[in-house]
This record gives sequence, C-alpha cells and structure tokens, in this order.
Amino acid sequence: MTWPFLCLLLLVTSLFYVFYLPGKLFLGPEKTRASYLRERKDAVYENLRDLNFEYRAGKVPDVDYQSLKSSLEDEAATILAEIARLEHPMPASGKTRT
Repeated sequence: MTWPFLCLLLLVTSLFYVFYLPGKLFLGPEKTRASYLRERKDAVYENLRDLNFEYRAGKVPDVDYQSLKSSLEDEAATILAEIARLEHPMPASGKTRT
C-alpha cells in the first residue's frame, strides 16, 4: 500500500517540478529592431576585423578575401542605412495643411 502511494507522490512532485512556471518570468529587456540592428552591426564589424586578421596571416586567399569583404561591407552598409532610417525617419512627403 505504501509503495504505490510513494510512487504516485514521486510522480506528482516530479511533474510539478518539471512543468511548474512561476507567476512572473524574467525574460530580459524587450529587444527593439534598432537594438537588434546595433548588435548585428557589431557582429559584422567583428567579422570584418577577423577576416582582415586571417587575410594578413595568410589563411585566406585573395579571391575569397575580396568576395567576403565585399559581402560584409554590403551588409554593414545595409544595416547602417536601416539604423539611420529608424532613428531619423523622413517626414512624409505631400501637401501640408495651411
């Protein structure tokens, strides 16, 4: 009689431990599009620095270096343009009321 009860108690406590979610979970600060883009920009710049280091160390051939550098620079330019667009939106063009 005690073994089934103990097994059931162990099962219930195990399920409670595994599946219980407290009332409030801390998920961290909410990430905006601009903050995501800033993080991505930092990652692209770090990749460019690493690529330059690897190229100077002789680990990356010229052809690969040029193509990788070009694609990373294009990505960085796209990210910077979107950051600028988000931080300084252009006023809507059109007629204004007077």
